[in-house]
Amino acid sequence: MMEDVVEDFRRTVEESAARMLSMTEDASRSPRAEGKWSAKEIVGHLIDSASNNHQRFVRAQFTDDLVFPGYEQERWVRTQRYDEEPWPLLVALWRSFNLHLAHIMEHSSEAERLKSRERHNLDQIGWIRIGANEPATLEYLMRDYVGHLKNHLRQILGE
Repeated sequence: MMEDVVEDFRRTVEESAARMLSMTEDASRSPRAEGKWSAKEIVGHLIDSASNNHQRFVRAQFTDDLVFPGYEQERWVRTQRYDEEPWPLLVALWRSFNLHLAHIMEHSSEAERLKSRERHNLDQIGWIRIGANEPATLEYLMRDYVGHLKNHLRQILGE
């Protein structure tokens, strides 16, 4: 049920934000490995993901398709220089944005969430992509977003 997804999402955001705030500024700036993003850059990427999915979650409630622009993740992170932002500010922005997304998810109508859409590009923009010829739903996109977020949190928190 979507209520369970939203409850788990909120809990994940709150618990993860608290754990991230225990990291030092230096630790947050250190890349996980050569050529990999630091915790700051991963959180920056998650803020970008929240920003893009905010638009998608809202627009999908008054359109008949799930076709949205993608974004160049590496360039977005590099351009915004998340590595130069204060760690507590990034965590606070990430937390607030995602709690707002949980609010949107919770208050979206079941009919809109479950409406089958033939036209979509989740084969291109989804984290776990579905076939271009398979119908998609807004609820799938919402659940996919939460899965993507949790995957990156495991990278940051070392789980």
